[in-house]
Amino acid sequence: MTEPAPDQISGGHLVAKALKAEGIDVIFTLCGGHIIDIYDGCVDEGIDVIDVRHEQVAAHAADGYARITGKPGCAVVTAGPGTTDAVTGVANAFRAESPMLLIGGQGALSQHKMGSLQDLPHVDMMTPITKFAATVPSTERVADIVSMAFRECYNGAPGPSFLEIPRDVLDASVPVAKARIPQAGRYRASTRQAGDPDAIERLADLLVHSEKPCVLLGSQVWTTRGTDAAIDFVRALNVPAYMNGSGRGTLPPGDPHHFQLSRRYAFNEADLIIIVGTPFDFRMGYGKRLSSTANVVQIDLDYRTVGKNRDIDLGIVGDAGLILAAAAQAASGRVDNGAAKRKEWIEELRAVETQAFEKRLPRQLSAAAPIDPYRLVHEINEFITEDTIYIGDGGDIVTFSGQVVQPKSPGHWMDPGPLGTLGVGVAFAMAAKYAEPDKEVLCLFGDGAFSLTGWDFETMVRFDLPFIGVIGNNSSMNQIRYGQAAKYGQDRGRVGNTLGDVRYDEFARMLGGYGEEVRDPADIRPALERARESGKPALINVWVDPDVYAPGTMNQTMYK
Repeated sequence: MTEPAPDQISGGHLVAKALKAEGIDVIFTLCGGHIIDIYDGCVDEGIDVIDVRHEQVAAHAADGYARITGKPGCAVVTAGPGTTDAVTGVANAFRAESPMLLIGGQGALSQHKMGSLQDLPHVDMMTPITKFAATVPSTERVADIVSMAFRECYNGAPGPSFLEIPRDVLDASVPVAKARIPQAGRYRASTRQAGDPDAIERLADLLVHSEKPCVLLGSQVWTTRGTDAAIDFVRALNVPAYMNGSGRGTLPPGDPHHFQLSRRYAFNEADLIIIVGTPFDFRMGYGKRLSSTANVVQIDLDYRTVGKNRDIDLGIVGDAGLILAAAAQAASGRVDNGAAKRKEWIEELRAVETQAFEKRLPRQLSAAAPIDPYRLVHEINEFITEDTIYIGDGGDIVTFSGQVVQPKSPGHWMDPGPLGTLGVGVAFAMAAKYAEPDKEVLCLFGDGAFSLTGWDFETMVRFDLPFIGVIGNNSSMNQIRYGQAAKYGQDRGRVGNTLGDVRYDEFARMLGGYGEEVRDPADIRPALERARESGKPALINVWVDPDVYAPGTMNQTMYK
């Protein structure tokens, strides 16, 4: 290829200019002949290129980057198998409402329908799992359509977009004057909506007259960066708060309004339940876990989510932070906002919370070997700091951690989301450590989950992205194993779910990281400390009891 004339620009360089205008400072990618001109453009625009070993990881990392930074993430993959490998990451971002752009290669337009290398109908495949999917038809329109894709990521609740760029469109050069290059900050409007004012007043009325309210702060509290408003809301109105998804960490552990273990009791006994940024999906029993006599309010960015699967008393569409702030202000204008009369309700829930904690505490302090998973997640919870970003990647072991591990700051919890995708851990750690190099990143893996994308541990070493990986190793896909044994009997409980006794600590050392094996629960904390001090990507291989299951696994809630 010859260098374009000074007044000419290539498709790949137009992609890079559009990414720069959106504030993208890194792309996650796996190389392919269809996409290399984008790399050349990224070098000129000062955009980092992190190349991974599997396209699924690139897509997950773009998702994770969006969650951490609040900016859209970007992954770039080649055509055909490069794009299909990334489908899982895009689908996960779709269900998790995470804004990202996947750019895929495509055969040349001049070879359309001729059977070119790696040619597939990418747009047709991506349309059901994205908010926008399109082919770039000409080089002049490359930057224009990239900016269009980013705009669509924020239409309603956020989500992913996909673009395929044919090879000849990407490699061609056109006069700069003919190319439409949207300017930073001039092609997107604010999407923040404060909700219907009348609905805000109705919510304020419900709050003022409620004696036993509670609020569930879901992922959209963090997505909208509504943390401060949520904190002010619960404190001003004296409302007990539960958190799930990325909403975890909105209130720090020990805050008088922070509750975790009494949620079922609260949902049964409350007279007002406010659900913020969480759909009535399987995690909420499709809404059936809420009291039939309580007033139920649902706040969400997406109109389609409000009132889906369960009737509600009030639905408000808009930005979680703005709506909570407006409701708190409206209620504070009343003679009595109801906060004082909720003291007994708060004390009632705290007693339930304390009882549940004390009942489980012996398990969390268990000295048993093989190690009780509760002891492992207890040690992790005691180990993390206000600056630790916690990531859960697994089935049964991460179900344990959801009950015990409490992030100490907003935006410091990451899990796959409602798609339940295994294999996000290394990619999320990669994105988190790149975006927040001064933060500590700790990821708890199931051994099955780590096996899916674990080779990108080498990418973490290569790019000097230290993190603490902990593998709860029971040599099994234990969440599935329990269900099989319960359904078909113990003699068939080991079909298709048993893994080898893999020394992941040795794997880490082989790839240039830090590795350590733990069999005694007393050694967990010292191993975590040494991993922290190593300054390297680390894997602590902790052998946990394969015959101990999380309550969520035993309830098989994911299938009900």
